[in-house]
Amino acid sequence: MSDADTDMVVALCRYIEAAAAPPHLDELATMAGMGPSRLLRVFKAHTGLTPRAYAAAQRARRVREQLAQGAAVTQAMYDAGYSSSGRFYEESTAVLGMTPSQFKAGGASQDIRFAVGQCSLGAVLVAASAQGVCAILLGDDPQALVCDLQDRFRTARLIGADRGFEQWVAQVVGLIESPQVGLALPLDIRGTAFQQRVWQALRGIPAGQTVSYTEIARRIGSPQAVRAVAGACAANPLAVAIPCHRVVRHDGALSGYRWGIERKRILLYREAEESAKVAAQEA
Repeated sequence: MSDADTDMVVALCRYIEAAAAPPHLDELATMAGMGPSRLLRVFKAHTGLTPRAYAAAQRARRVREQLAQGAAVTQAMYDAGYSSSGRFYEESTAVLGMTPSQFKAGGASQDIRFAVGQCSLGAVLVAASAQGVCAILLGDDPQALVCDLQDRFRTARLIGADRGFEQWVAQVVGLIESPQVGLALPLDIRGTAFQQRVWQALRGIPAGQTVSYTEIARRIGSPQAVRAVAGACAANPLAVAIPCHRVVRHDGALSGYRWGIERKRILLYREAEESAKVAAQEA
C-alpha cells in the first residue's frame, strides 16, 4: 500500500469518527477520489474493517463513554449516532456485553459464575455470564486467576459456582486434554469488531494444524494488519476455546502465548499427536 493510500485512510477514519451519523460508502469514495469497490479493499487492508464496521465500532465506543460518564441511555444513544431506539437495543447486548442500564450502573447487576479446577496444564478458571462462557484462564496460581477475573469484571457480582457449574468446568478440562472433542457450551465472546473477526478465523483452524499471523491477516481480508492480528490473539479471553495457540510465526517458530509458551508447545504437540493417530486409523 502506498503512503498516499495510508494518509487517505487515516483521513477517512478521522472523518468517520467526527460524523454525527455513519457516512455512506459513496460519500467516502467521492472524498477519496476512487470507486467504492476499491475504497473497500484499501480501507479494509489498512484497518481490518469495512468503513461501515469502523463506523459501528466508533458508535459503540461513544455509547460506552457516554454511559460511563453518567449520561442518560437515550442521550447516549442519540449522541452516538443511533437513529432509532429499536436498532440500539437490538445491538446493545453485543456492543456492551449487557443491557444499557446494567452498563450505566457499572455492570453491578451482572452475575458472573466461576470455578477453578485443575488440568494437565495447571490451574484453569472457567467463568460464565448469562450468555455463556466468558473467560477460560490458564496459569500456575489459582488465586492469580481469580484476581485476573476480578480485573476483567470489576463491578460484576462474582459468584462461586455450584455443582451444576462444575460440569461446565469438566467440559472445558476435557477440551484442554482432547481438543478434537470440541466444546458443546455457549460462548459469550466480547471484543472489538476486529478482534471478533480474528477470533472467528482462529476457531476455523482445525486441531492439529497451525497457521501464521500473516495467514490469519490474509484470511480476514486485512493482509497489512499482522500486528493487529497478534494483538487480538494476545487479548483472547477464552484459552483453547478460541485456539490462538494454533497461530505461529511465518517460519513456523512458536511466538508468545499469554498463557505461557510451554503450554502452547504442549497443546500443539498433543493435537499433532492425536491427529496423527486419527490419520493412522483412517489409513
